[in-house]
Amino acid sequence: MKRIAIQGVKGCFHHAAVSRYFEGCHYQLMECSSFRDLANSVAKSNVDIGVMAIENTIAGTILTNYSLLSEYNLRIVGEVYMPIQHHLMALPGYKVKDIKEIYSHPMAILQCESFIEAHPNIKISKYSDTAAAAKYISQCNKKKGLAAIASEDAAKEYGLEILYKNIQTIARNFTRFFVIKNFSKKENNFNKASLSFKILHTTGSLSQILSLISNLGINMTKIQSIPIIQRPWEYSFYVDIIFNNIKDYEMMKERIQKIPCLHQFSIMGEYKNGIIKS
Repeated sequence: MKRIAIQGVKGCFHHAAVSRYFEGCHYQLMECSSFRDLANSVAKSNVDIGVMAIENTIAGTILTNYSLLSEYNLRIVGEVYMPIQHHLMALPGYKVKDIKEIYSHPMAILQCESFIEAHPNIKISKYSDTAAAAKYISQCNKKKGLAAIASEDAAKEYGLEILYKNIQTIARNFTRFFVIKNFSKKENNFNKASLSFKILHTTGSLSQILSLISNLGINMTKIQSIPIIQRPWEYSFYVDIIFNNIKDYEMMKERIQKIPCLHQFSIMGEYKNGIIKS
């Protein structure tokens, strides 16, 4: 039975991502209070696999998670896209007019800005995880008027009633999750890769690398820059590419490392492109 680490508790979106990616498999879930705890658990082999959110179509990229992947030298072995539907929930018997305070994860709060702005009298409190917020208010009988923003699974898991469905600002809201390990054997069946590199701070250095990828007919689906700490105005770059021909990919790896402006280059993972489905 696989041991899989997630950030959050049962009923959270990480849990849903695990269920989708490992559908039909038996696994043991390890709940982590933070992304660093998740990364550390995978790095120390306390678990077999980790599932970590990396970006959302509304809130954008979780930059710190790229840094954690690099810091702990973790390998990306897969990805899964999850549709994210946020619901307002409370203990049975409550109405929206009774709610005085809403708890949820900062990312979920950001994704539900329009709903929150329409209810200015309700206090918004940040919590470590959406499902953990649902769990908290399910156990908090002394304090009245509490609600959480979380998933339908969380409402079922913790015995809450949904007061408002689908309160996310944009209906088609997806989060991309990485499946990570602390090492991985060489796979032959892959068509996507995540790259990391640093370049010299010179004119045209980035364009040389991007032109090489483009000229080989490789599709670059994402580029993300992250500032290098203690080196102002210099950046690490994270790039995702998809390719149909493995020979083109191998040629790219060979040629890219010969570019003079390249300071550091690594393959963060080689895996199958995830399918986006509702």
